[in-house]
Amino acid sequence: MFDGYDSCSEDTSSSSSSDESEEEVAPLPSSLPIIKNNGQVYTYPDGKSGMATCEMCGMVGVRDAFYSKTKRFCSVSCSRSYSSNSKKASILARLQGKPPTKKAKVLQKQPLVAKLAAYAQYQATLQNQAKTKAAVPVEGFNWGNYINSNSFTAAPVTCFKHAPMGTCWGDIAEGVRVEVPNTDCSLPTKVFWIAGIVKLAGYNALLRYEGFESDSSLDFWCNICGSDIHPVGWCATSGKPLVPPRTIQHKYTNWKAFLVKRLTGAKTLPPDFSQKVSESMQYPFKISMRVEVVDKTHLCRTRVAVVESVVGGRLRLVYEESEDKTDDFWCHMYSPLIHHIGWSRSIGHRFKRSDITKKQDGHFDAPPHLFMKVKEVDAAGEWFKEGMKLEAIDPLNLSAICVATIRKVLADGYLMIGIDGSEAADGSDWFCYHATSPSIFPVGFCEINMIELTPPRGYAKLPFKWFDYLRETDSIAAPVKLFNKEVPNHGFHVGMKLEAVDLMEPRLVCVATVTRIIHRLLRIHFDGWEDEYDQWVDCESPDLYPVGWCQLTGYQLQPPAPQSSRDSQSSSSKQKKKAKSQQYKGHKKMTSLQLKEELLDGEEYSFLQGTSDQESNGSASYYIKQEP
Repeated sequence: MFDGYDSCSEDTSSSSSSDESEEEVAPLPSSLPIIKNNGQVYTYPDGKSGMATCEMCGMVGVRDAFYSKTKRFCSVSCSRSYSSNSKKASILARLQGKPPTKKAKVLQKQPLVAKLAAYAQYQATLQNQAKTKAAVPVEGFNWGNYINSNSFTAAPVTCFKHAPMGTCWGDIAEGVRVEVPNTDCSLPTKVFWIAGIVKLAGYNALLRYEGFESDSSLDFWCNICGSDIHPVGWCATSGKPLVPPRTIQHKYTNWKAFLVKRLTGAKTLPPDFSQKVSESMQYPFKISMRVEVVDKTHLCRTRVAVVESVVGGRLRLVYEESEDKTDDFWCHMYSPLIHHIGWSRSIGHRFKRSDITKKQDGHFDAPPHLFMKVKEVDAAGEWFKEGMKLEAIDPLNLSAICVATIRKVLADGYLMIGIDGSEAADGSDWFCYHATSPSIFPVGFCEINMIELTPPRGYAKLPFKWFDYLRETDSIAAPVKLFNKEVPNHGFHVGMKLEAVDLMEPRLVCVATVTRIIHRLLRIHFDGWEDEYDQWVDCESPDLYPVGWCQLTGYQLQPPAPQSSRDSQSSSSKQKKKAKSQQYKGHKKMTSLQLKEELLDGEEYSFLQGTSDQESNGSASYYIKQEP
């Protein structure tokens, strides 16, 4: 039924030897590559010891070369490290559905009826897994083809601490072996084979079946966190068949020896990898929770909104007064734009009171501990003051860093900031940044880092010079030492691909590229669009995701814009370059959306600022010297 390549059950009532069993299926290949995971010890039907996987580091090697009688660890160091954490033994046992055994039992072939029963149970398990963890393909766009055809590189998962597996990705890299479905097979049932990672692009991996050597004809991309990707040994543990691809089935006469050689010294996924993926995709925010969030129509204030849905940690918030639930707002649960109920009053931020006098049935306040904490600051000594000048990312045009002024100092380190030359008379377009925000900079930041600084609207004395402007406005620059100068080792490099939220249209997650890095500041370019749509984003922004995030979470990915869309947007955007008013005047990607929607969505992410840093000129040249 499985062309002679199948996994065998550990339990058997047969008294015949494994050699006799193989003689019974003489017409089929005798080199049966069966790997059985029994407390992570691999054996073969002939009763001889085979491969073993270190329960601590995941190293695969010949069992006889492993440490101690149990052969559970590759070295004394791993054995001691494992002993220091007793929980791992229970986790392993739970994953295997039985207590770990100390000996590797001799495995023998089970009858056809038993195989069919095991396969039926396996199919039912797969269906249950598909309900809870299914990769969602994006129509018309394929990351694998896009990366292969252009030789692109993608930002590693470890760059995104807020994303699933971002903090526990481990040593997953090229060369790691996994068990995956064998698509090069004519059998009517689902069978598996071992494949190695040839290339990694975020969550996506280019895999090549073992035995193909340098032949890339059947290489394929898949999401490494998908439900069909398993560590080596999973098939044997689950009673699933390992069948070599039909294309190379004739290539070796002894597949068992081939696998022993290929897997010696190789690494595979941790045994609890699937469990970690599932746990990292559990989100504390629940539907019907109430939060305070920025008002889309007036940046200077917040409103109450209710969580309508949660997708991959991203929240669709509906303003509490929206009866038809169309007045919504998208942001990540770690966004600095959302706060617990009562936050505005506690720091002195403007707040729009709801017309709803009492909570609707089923709605409840989100606990304060769920929200992202900001760094504590000491405002007792020298601190920011009203009227001080600085440079800030314009929340209504995220491609620009502008001349700005501190308009109000709030409690707990929060500041209300306005863009010089384009502020509304009533201050309704002031925006709130924390003093530690990576979206505000001291005077001279753009000059020293060779970034174009946007001068105040109507300012005629060009090129703009800060020292002249400070004298003319009789103002002072905010002290350099008050700004956040931390630059983490974020791991991003120019040219890396990723999936990024269009902060001017925050419902959209798009194919994007890192085009510039200034310390912790990233210039994000949306593939297929003009540079004028680029956005400055912090390297730790929760609106940046690894390649494959949309597929993993079921969120819709926006592919690069077609040429026709780029041409029409380019011509229309040139006609729209006018002075900025209280409403958003920046450039939008979706022509079907109204200007009002552009303002609403654009404002949302004006506040978004990640918290990461690295690269560029170094901290010593981070700021320009100020004249006395």
